[in-house]
Amino acid sequence: MIRLLIFLAIVFLLSLGFVWLVDRPGDVLLTWQGYEIETSLMAAVIALIAIFIALALLVWLVRLILHAPGNVRRALTARKRDRGYRSLTRGMIAVGAGDTDGARRAASEARKLLGDDPLVMLLAAQTAQITGDPSAARSNFEQLADNPDTRILGLHGLFVEAERQAEPAAALHFAEEAHHLAPQIPWAGQAVFDYRARGGDFAGALDTLAANERAGLIARDRAVRLRAVLLTGKAMELEGGEPDEARTAALEACKLAADLVPAAVLAARLLTRAGDLRRATRILETAWKTGPHPDLAEAYAAVRPGDSALDRLARMRKLAALQPGSAESGIAVAHAAIAARDWPLARETLDGLLRAHPSERVCLLMADVEEGEHGDIGRVRAWVARAHYAPPDAVWTADGEVFDAWAPVSPVTGRVDAFEWKPPPAPTPRPRAIDLAGDLAEVAEDVPDAGEAADAPALIAAPADDTEVTEAPTTPAGSDAPTEVEPVTPPPPDDPGPGPLTDDERRGG
Repeated sequence: MIRLLIFLAIVFLLSLGFVWLVDRPGDVLLTWQGYEIETSLMAAVIALIAIFIALALLVWLVRLILHAPGNVRRALTARKRDRGYRSLTRGMIAVGAGDTDGARRAASEARKLLGDDPLVMLLAAQTAQITGDPSAARSNFEQLADNPDTRILGLHGLFVEAERQAEPAAALHFAEEAHHLAPQIPWAGQAVFDYRARGGDFAGALDTLAANERAGLIARDRAVRLRAVLLTGKAMELEGGEPDEARTAALEACKLAADLVPAAVLAARLLTRAGDLRRATRILETAWKTGPHPDLAEAYAAVRPGDSALDRLARMRKLAALQPGSAESGIAVAHAAIAARDWPLARETLDGLLRAHPSERVCLLMADVEEGEHGDIGRVRAWVARAHYAPPDAVWTADGEVFDAWAPVSPVTGRVDAFEWKPPPAPTPRPRAIDLAGDLAEVAEDVPDAGEAADAPALIAAPADDTEVTEAPTTPAGSDAPTEVEPVTPPPPDDPGPGPLTDDERRGG
């Protein structure tokens, strides 16, 4: 639109000029070499314009002739370049489709047409990758890394090849170079952080985490959590040799993440060794308010190593009061009550847990109570059997596997902060089997009367009408002779059969 307006303006101005000349006629006289040329002003102007146009055409023609070889050369080069880029396009498509033969042909043709163009080397490297030629891929990526304009691209390719060849040291080297050149690149920052953390270089991982946060590669809340985890791992490493630095790192981790149980437990343990019992207690209580955990209860009980069992019980009841509705509070009190041999308190606490949260640990604690208070092996075995089928308690899991203790880095994938406190993955369903001659038969032997026995669940179906359970002869006390059982035979038609089984007969059967 603007060009059209400019053209119309020029035409308008020329029209005005010609009208001005027409309104002002005149003659032009030219004398040259004895010749006189006389004409009108309008004819002279038109002739002058025609001369300028002819000169312009002459100049254009001369320049065209002079530049013809270069123009032809550039045209051929452009055609060759177009063919090369078409080959590159076919090659990239072939690589994406997994067509190794097509990618190899396209890469060869593109190299002939375009030479060592960066895109040609990239196509050649990707072709080598899908054809399983790591040496060729690495060679092409090294050429890209030598070029300042494509250095990051070459380093990324070399990093990928190092990971494929299981060379962590080389992969870390290439990632560190890329991270130094361009801290804003996500893959480089994340790779350096992961490799340093996996290698136990928590100080280096903390530095990389700070750089990634400054570059905007990670959210602030996530960075705070990861920093707490790394500080805890650093404190775990320094605990044996440098307890002061370990304590400083653990305390900082507690400030960053109050719900990080391992950090609180480690900080409390280090403070206890330093004699700062009040601060250790306060840290554990703060973590307990955030989320009760058995490791916290164990550390809380060990804050004063010289205390008696009753003192520990009192302290544990104080801790449980901070989270009265939690199952972990009840379990902690029950543990302490068993250690203090306060059986009524242990039973009362565990009875409430059995109604609300009948987990495996609760059943095993009831077995401890039965054994410690009465020495009742039959009931102990019954509670152990019940614990086998009770809902499992939470454990430390990472990437679908169960571990005995927490760690800052997953041993499975190397991921930082992968550990979670939750029930283990569901096992493969299996049929439930009951050993009547073992666990439950011994429980039945300890029932003092028939009334109490009647409260037990019926685990064996009554015999059919056409069968008879005969009395098994009992073995005298203290005898080692085995008990023989009569074969089951149907009664005669007119025989009413034996009466109800007595307690002794039940024990023998």
